[in-house]
Amino acid sequence: MSAPASLGLVMLDVEGKKLNEADRRRLSHPLTGGVILFSRNYECPRQIEELTTEIHRLRRPPLLIAVDHEGGRVQRFREGFTRLPPMRAFGAIWDAHPQRAKHLARDAGYVLAAELRAHGVDLSFTPVLDLDFGNSAVIGDRAFHSQPRAVVELAGALIEGLRLAGMAACGKHFPGHGFIAADSHTEVPIDTRSLAQIEAADLLPFRELMAHGLSAVMPAHVIYPEVDERPAGFSRIWLSQILRAQMQFQGAIFSDDLSMEGARVAGDIVDRANAALDAGCDMVLVCNHPHAADDLLSRLQRGISPASLARLARLHGRASAPTLTALKATEAYSRAVHNIGAVGLESGDLLAGSARAGEDG
Repeated sequence: MSAPASLGLVMLDVEGKKLNEADRRRLSHPLTGGVILFSRNYECPRQIEELTTEIHRLRRPPLLIAVDHEGGRVQRFREGFTRLPPMRAFGAIWDAHPQRAKHLARDAGYVLAAELRAHGVDLSFTPVLDLDFGNSAVIGDRAFHSQPRAVVELAGALIEGLRLAGMAACGKHFPGHGFIAADSHTEVPIDTRSLAQIEAADLLPFRELMAHGLSAVMPAHVIYPEVDERPAGFSRIWLSQILRAQMQFQGAIFSDDLSMEGARVAGDIVDRANAALDAGCDMVLVCNHPHAADDLLSRLQRGISPASLARLARLHGRASAPTLTALKATEAYSRAVHNIGAVGLESGDLLAGSARAGEDG
């Protein structure tokens, strides 16, 4: 199969640490436009750089390479990469020292993006903009804070750090996944709040950060029945009417993984992709199910729009990203890594102090 001239609208995963023939066949398909990497694809920095180089060489223009690399529980590459704290750690520091927390969040964004870019990754699906209502185990410490203003300030600082290293930002999970306990990986979550309640809290970080460098959004596989009976990622009301028309979002919209349990309400894999694309997504993700990926590539009958191509093109990393060796020689990178190393201890002390104060009271 000859390589297609432009990219498609499907993002797929690959099976292992090197590409096999099935991977190459899927990634060369005209419908494919991106690759998402997981922990199983990682062994060491040299190996992941070789893998991303091979993926980029498959196509012209090159495929978009992404990863979920937030910090804390969700950091796909660990050995050889800086261990990033969960975003809640910055929220704990923000409560006592807002400016320091913002500086540290910017350092984290810079290190996160610089290290990924040095190894050929274009985009991390970060930051999490969900509010921490204390209900959701799947979100939990992935959220910066329970207060929208803190999330805006800290996520905005992290986005600034990403930008310094040449990486775009993708906010998730629109319009907010933090209020409910159900995990959309294994259930179909339902959030019964009104649109007014969601607008007054969860939507604030998305709305404000769209004006400050938020280049992409990933919607939640959550149903908000007061707004629409369909999950947000399949909802024209949420994506086309609210996000695009009312909020004036100009960036890319990625579906969440169509293989998740929260997506099953839309039908089989082709029905799910069509529903997400019809609702307003620019690119759909199919992960951890190679047979579903093959089914989608063989049966999906649609092309990518020029508008989607333009939005997605802006997410590719700069070609001139410095190597890790070059990064380590810079004062900015070394200082940022040093600062991040103290975040866990500092936030832990603050949380422990808060707990003691509550016991004393």
